[in-house]
Amino acid sequence: MKRQYQPIIPYLFTLPLLAVPSLLLAAPGGVESLLSAEVSSPDSHMGADSVATMLDEVVVTNPNGLMRPIGRPDNSQIITTAELRRAACCNLGESFTTNPSVDVSYNDAATGARQIKLLGLSGSYVQMLTENYPNLRGTAAPYGLGYIAGPWMQSIQVSKGASSVKTGYESVSGQINIEMKKPQAPEELAINGYADHRGRIEGNATGNLHITPRLSTGMLLHYENALQAHDDNNDGFADLPRVRQYAGMNRWAYFSDNYIFQGGIKMLDETRRSGQNVTHTTHPSSSSAHPYLIDIDTRRWEGVAKNAWIFDPEHDGNLALILSGSLHDQNASYGHKLYDVTQRNLYASLMFERKLGAWHSISTGLSYNHDNYDQYARFVNNTSVAPQRSREIENVAGGYAQYTLNADTRWLLMAGLRYDHSSVTGSMLTPRLHAKWNPSEMWSVHASAGRGFRTPHILAEYNYLLASSRAILIDPKIEGEAAWNTGGGFTFTIPVLDRNLSLSAEYYYTDFQRQLLVDLDSDPHAAIFRNLRGKSFSHTVQTELNWNILDDLSLTASYRYNDVKVDYGQGLVAKPLTSRSKSLATLSYTPMMGIWQIDATVALNGGGRMPTPYRLENGDMSWAPDFKPFTQVSAQITRNFRHWAVYLGGENLTNYHQPAAIIDAENPWGPSFDSTMIYGPLHGITIYAGFRYTLKKRSR
Repeated sequence: MKRQYQPIIPYLFTLPLLAVPSLLLAAPGGVESLLSAEVSSPDSHMGADSVATMLDEVVVTNPNGLMRPIGRPDNSQIITTAELRRAACCNLGESFTTNPSVDVSYNDAATGARQIKLLGLSGSYVQMLTENYPNLRGTAAPYGLGYIAGPWMQSIQVSKGASSVKTGYESVSGQINIEMKKPQAPEELAINGYADHRGRIEGNATGNLHITPRLSTGMLLHYENALQAHDDNNDGFADLPRVRQYAGMNRWAYFSDNYIFQGGIKMLDETRRSGQNVTHTTHPSSSSAHPYLIDIDTRRWEGVAKNAWIFDPEHDGNLALILSGSLHDQNASYGHKLYDVTQRNLYASLMFERKLGAWHSISTGLSYNHDNYDQYARFVNNTSVAPQRSREIENVAGGYAQYTLNADTRWLLMAGLRYDHSSVTGSMLTPRLHAKWNPSEMWSVHASAGRGFRTPHILAEYNYLLASSRAILIDPKIEGEAAWNTGGGFTFTIPVLDRNLSLSAEYYYTDFQRQLLVDLDSDPHAAIFRNLRGKSFSHTVQTELNWNILDDLSLTASYRYNDVKVDYGQGLVAKPLTSRSKSLATLSYTPMMGIWQIDATVALNGGGRMPTPYRLENGDMSWAPDFKPFTQVSAQITRNFRHWAVYLGGENLTNYHQPAAIIDAENPWGPSFDSTMIYGPLHGITIYAGFRYTLKKRSR
């Protein structure tokens, strides 16, 4: 029997009340005096140059597009607000449309589960961070890309390859860090509205208030609803789930001469409905009395408190403590299959940092992570089979030391080593090294090497596979994953027609010593989870060009080749459902001093291998052995006013969507029903429109 939830919606709308007592105490003249009071910059109280670094946050000062921080030793890129606004960017999963390095793909045609891919590897090997603490792990992974609204984000930082040891051992192919809007930022009220022709609507409101020169608070609210289901390919199933979501977040920041605090609480309530669209189905075998339906209800709570004590401002000496926790409650049914889970997570990190002279600095720290999965599952479409309860608990304690050399940003070196012990997988030793050479403003060379680990939690991370008729077969002796990642590249700038043209090239190699295999090849009617017994690796080569052709016209073009091979027991084969290449070109035109903005993106996704097909009773093959390349085009035009902006755009303007995305959709209760064979988009053209309203406080 499903657990019953208390409605979370009333609590979301009480979040603003958390700020009221402090607002009234801080403002003898009432709310009007607060709105008109002069608020000084928090920087004036810092007493050190790198408070943002102490709290491990990225401060973005350049409003233009994509940034490559020259003073960082790793290969990182910052996606700014200006870049995010070049597309609809309704949530984190839709924020990489114009990014040449990160892909977002669907895992399943029935549930809408999505994953990030970086360096040709799935999202489980990308460490997801929110303001540099781990987040969106475990149960949140399948649908977590929809848990952060686009208008909430200040920037996204993408780091490729082995990352800093400060944030843990889990990064294999890289890190993605999301920076949210800060309460200590200049005061503003922002409202965003969105609607598309498929019936999806969204609304967002964000705002912050400086209660005193040192204390500030912020609110972020989000609502979305898909009002109707669509079946463009007429297979009787909704192309995308109908998602209704409420989310709210309250943030606080306090800056004094020797102490800094940032914290907040977030709540999310989401329902996800999918499955057979009985009203519109053309298949008489689909019984309206017993349609195949998918219901996923999620309640998620998050809280974080970040503290920094500055004891030696002259040498940026500080001690920082980060505490975070989350409670993720998911109640899901896939036909008659069930998966209910409650995940409790606690994370703590204590960090010490100090400069040793002008060029050298050290960072050391301790960390602890606790995960508790309470699971209730039935793997078959038979209501007479009783669901089984299980529990997974993992405690990981560790420590690290990291040395950084920064010789006037010409030579940069970062070397770190951490040791962790997991109650599930045992000891983990994680060395990582980054080096960068900037001989001039026109040249940059970088290299990195490091190791990463991961503990699989199969049911939590892959429960979307229950939407298919494939049997779930799990080896009882699953090991932890471990891989080495090495890579490097260069960037150089040359003048072309009196304007700088930037060219870059990079190569990364990931070699797995231990890996969880999700084997869809050995048995077409099963998903087999087992340990790697042979080789598994990924080679990725990427080139990129950035050129400001005119003052108001810029071009980004890239090409990436992935060679991802895995041994499923019959020798090395290409990893299925993974494109071998991708070409991307984006063009941005901002005439009339930015009053208008026109953006267009063209992506050519290369072909790849499908899991091994099988022969149907009529002699036909279940699916083709390979999928072909396909092209997608998106475009958006924006008209900017003083406080307003209105935009109109279209996604997937080539109208390409994967044919026969669901195998045997006519018989979802049968043994051949399969919604996991996904390599491309699930729906055709989407036309959307929206507005942004921003009111900033006037400075006196």
